[in-house]
Amino acid sequence: MSHPLDRAVWNALTTRLSPFTTADSDGRAVRIDPEVGVFLAAADTSAASLARLSELARRHPGAGLVEATGGPMVDVLPQGTAVDRRIALVQMMATALTPGGRDLPFETLTEADAPAMLALATLTQPGPFRSKTRNLGPFIGVKRDGDLIAMAGRRLRVEGFTELSGVCTHPDHRGQGLAAALSRAVISGILATGEGVFLHAFDGHDATIAFYRSLGFNVRARMTYTVLAG
Repeated sequence: MSHPLDRAVWNALTTRLSPFTTADSDGRAVRIDPEVGVFLAAADTSAASLARLSELARRHPGAGLVEATGGPMVDVLPQGTAVDRRIALVQMMATALTPGGRDLPFETLTEADAPAMLALATLTQPGPFRSKTRNLGPFIGVKRDGDLIAMAGRRLRVEGFTELSGVCTHPDHRGQGLAAALSRAVISGILATGEGVFLHAFDGHDATIAFYRSLGFNVRARMTYTVLAG
């Protein structure tokens, strides 16, 4: 029996995140609302699913697929849409926080913070972040003199697991432990619900992977992120 994180995008968009999918998504392929995110996934390798996947890719350009490297779905790609690039990721999972850390005053970000959140994510590039990605949250953040300087939140949700995502700090404020403190707060909140936590990081970014290991994460699987042309 497969693990729910083996196909986190498909499992999320067909269950707990189904309200965020486009109206033309169905049981053969699903696309998250382009204002919320980039994710696209097919049900299986059948011709019917491939046809639907291809149709959704054409209707909603700029999508991205995340599948297990070496798995049966990794090369099931839309027809008629060019691949911009393929990026190696690691999927990491945690069921407990490591001891330590420090308390940090933060606030839950609201719709009023949406422009600042998008600006921070655009500057720091923690991963795909769109104008309404914050709706997948909640997201929390730290502000200085009214400016958002760091944030972290939640994204994909599957059975028993929620994803830590959008962790970023303005370059002028790095080295102060903001990302670690915010990540710990998000992780603690997820663990308190009885769920495990997972995330995706760029394979080969050793410092990033080491940072998440210091919080209690371990590499669970290798994934491939396929970015389609917009």
